[in-house]
Amino acid sequence: MSENIHVLAPAGVAPGNGYSQVAWGTGRLIAVSGQVALDEHGELVGAGDPAAQAKQVFEKIRRCLAEAGAGFDDVIKLTFFLTDVAHLPAIREARDAVIDITRPPASSAVAVAALFRPEFLFEIEALAVVPVTVGQG
Repeated sequence: MSENIHVLAPAGVAPGNGYSQVAWGTGRLIAVSGQVALDEHGELVGAGDPAAQAKQVFEKIRRCLAEAGAGFDDVIKLTFFLTDVAHLPAIREARDAVIDITRPPASSAVAVAALFRPEFLFEIEALAVVPVTVGQG
C-alpha cells in the first residue's frame, strides 16, 4: 500500500476479515465507477462464472487506476454489489491477488436484488488516493 495511505482497526472495533476498518490518504482522490465483467468490446466475460467475472472486473479496475496514475496500492476503499453473497469467496480470491493482504483497503459488500443486466453477478467500485505532485491540483 502506498506510503500516503494509512489503514487501521481502531480500539473498540473488531478487526476486519480481509479488509481494514478505516483507510485514509493524503493527495488526489480517484473514483473508479462500478465495473462489471465486460471486455473491451462490450462482451460478457465468464457467463455464470464468478471467478472469471471477478478476474475480469479487477483487471478493468487496474486499467482504470493506471489511466489515472494509480494502482491497487493506492486503493483505500472497495465496494462490492453482489446479486448472490455466495460469490463473495471468488471476489475475495481475485481481490487478494491484486492487493496487499497485510494492509487491505476498507471494504463494503452489499447484497442487491439485481444489477442492470441479469448476466452480471456483481459490480465493484474503487476509491484510491495518490500523492499530489507539482503541477497537479
